[in-house]
Amino acid sequence: MLSFLPAPVIGVLNAVLLGINTLFWCLLLYIPTILKLIIPIHGFQVLCTRVIIAISEAWVACNTGWMALTHNTRWDVEGDDQLKRESWYLVLSNHQSWVDIFAMQRVFNKRAPFLKFFLKQQLIWVPVIGLAWWGLDFPFMKRYSREYLVKHPEKRGEDLKATRRACEKFRYTPVSVMNFVEGTRFTQAKHDKQKSSYTHLLTPKAGGVAFVLDAMGDSIQKLVDVTIAYPDGAPTFWEFLCGRLPSIRMRIAVKPVPAYLKGRDYASDAEHRRNVKEWVADLWREKDEQVDALLTEARAES
Repeated sequence: MLSFLPAPVIGVLNAVLLGINTLFWCLLLYIPTILKLIIPIHGFQVLCTRVIIAISEAWVACNTGWMALTHNTRWDVEGDDQLKRESWYLVLSNHQSWVDIFAMQRVFNKRAPFLKFFLKQQLIWVPVIGLAWWGLDFPFMKRYSREYLVKHPEKRGEDLKATRRACEKFRYTPVSVMNFVEGTRFTQAKHDKQKSSYTHLLTPKAGGVAFVLDAMGDSIQKLVDVTIAYPDGAPTFWEFLCGRLPSIRMRIAVKPVPAYLKGRDYASDAEHRRNVKEWVADLWREKDEQVDALLTEARAES
C-alpha cells in the first residue's frame, strides 16, 4: 500500500514501526516473565512460557504486517505445510543476510514452535531483550575455551551439562532450535578466503549442530532443513527496511535426525565427530545444489 513512497522514507518508517512494535510487545512480555521468575511453581512457569510465546508470536505477526504494508516482495515458499506446532525441531539454514531471520520468523510463525537460538551466557545482561530471551527460555550456554580446559581439566563437560539442564524445560514446551551452520553471513570475500568447496555456501561448522544434538538428542524429533535464495542478491538490513527486496525463495524439508547422532559427546568421541561432519557435509552439498537450482529458475523466469 505504501510502496509508492521513496525508499529512504519507507526505511525510516519501517525502522520506527519495528522499534515501536518491539518496545510494546517486550514491555508486555515482562509481566509473565517476572511472574515466572518470582513464582517457582513448575506448572505455573510452563503456563507463563506459553503466554510469553504467544506474545512473541504477536510481535512477529506485527512485523509481518508492516512488511506487507510497505513491501512488494514476491514470496516463493514451499514445504511450510510440513511444519507442525506441537513438535520439537532442529532447524538448519544457510545464512546470507540479517533478513534471513525476519523471513524465517514470518514463514514459521504459528506453523511451528517459536524459533530459539543458543546464546552465550553473557547475553542475558543485554538491556531490554536479555530478560525477554530468558523468559522465552532461550538456552544460555557457558562454553569454556580449549586453553581454559587445559588449565582446568575438571571443568571438561561442565558446559554441556549446564546446557542440558537449561534444555530440560523444552520437554514441556515444543521448540524449534535454530542454527546457522556457516557461523556467519555469506559473502564472496568470505567464500574465497575459506576456499569453500561449495558454490553458494560457506563451509559448515558441525560443532554447533553436535552441541544441540548432544544436549537435546532425546527431545529433538525432526530436522527442518531450510534453504533461502535471493534471486536479486542478498539485501542489507537497510535495503530490507527500505523495501528493496523484490523476491525471496525458500524451500523447507522436514527430515529425520539419524539416531546414531544423538546424545553422544562430540568433544571426546572421534567417531561421533566424523559422523556429524559427514552428515552436515551431505546436507550442505544438497543445499548448494538447491540454491543453484532456485537461482537458475529465477533467471529463466525473468
